[in-house]
Amino acid sequence: MASPYITLNREQWKALRASTPLTISNEELACLQGVNEHISLEEVADIYLPLSRLLNLHVRATQELYQASHTFLGITDAKVPFIIGIAGSVAVGKSTTARILQTLLSRWPNHPKVDLVTTDGFLYPNRVLEERGLMKRKGFPESYDLRRLIQFLSDVKSGVPEVAAPVYSHLFYDIVPDQWQIVRQPDILIVEGLNVLQPPRDRNKAELIVSDFFDFSIYVDASEENIMKWYVERFKLLRNTAFSNPLSYFRRYADLSDEEAVQVATGIWEEINGINLRKNILPTRMRARLILEKGDNHMVQRVRLRRL
Repeated sequence: MASPYITLNREQWKALRASTPLTISNEELACLQGVNEHISLEEVADIYLPLSRLLNLHVRATQELYQASHTFLGITDAKVPFIIGIAGSVAVGKSTTARILQTLLSRWPNHPKVDLVTTDGFLYPNRVLEERGLMKRKGFPESYDLRRLIQFLSDVKSGVPEVAAPVYSHLFYDIVPDQWQIVRQPDILIVEGLNVLQPPRDRNKAELIVSDFFDFSIYVDASEENIMKWYVERFKLLRNTAFSNPLSYFRRYADLSDEEAVQVATGIWEEINGINLRKNILPTRMRARLILEKGDNHMVQRVRLRRL
């Protein structure tokens, strides 16, 4: 059966780096990784440099197209940011992917200003989730203020000089009141989140969806077995770090034994995150322009690129 994707193994994808220079150091990379991820400079060179080259080509072509359109129309509107969406499960490493790409893309001369926004900030506050009985469905599509997220993306894409995004605290597990991330007309905006590739809720209605604003989309993929393993490993590490903070929402987990921590993390996965992955996130994979398929240890084994 014909596939809408071209599939490249690691060696084939690596060759597409061409002469793209490695512009990131070991020290910088250590600051960009998640708590239980061990991405090497070799992984950056083999996987993320070719991806940054591909994205650079797309950004440059889009910039030229906008310039041609503006010349034709005789207008001098503000620049339109190129928006990249990154989707994938909890614990799959999409946040690390987003941060590495932000760093690499900002070092190309034609788009030095690259901002990163996560959709966590567009979750409803806990008080709203509690009122609606959605606390155990946090991260599911219905737990997000989609209207607010779409307005934010619309303003960014329209060239509004300053657009504010709410800020989410993983320490407090809630939206931070009166705190904002200000986006000021970047060359590129990366939007990272679980459900950024969700289709319309009602297919019979013409409505804007988040991915309508994307110029390019990426899905970070792995087997559920690996993702659950990474989730449990991360939970155990956080138990000894972030959870031990007296202000942490998850302080009650800080004193769990290894066996108890595995049991609790596995239960959360089976009750919440695994269901969300299978029901809501994984079905959006084929809507992505590019899929990064990870094997063990967060190493990308294959890249699938949608045919034009």
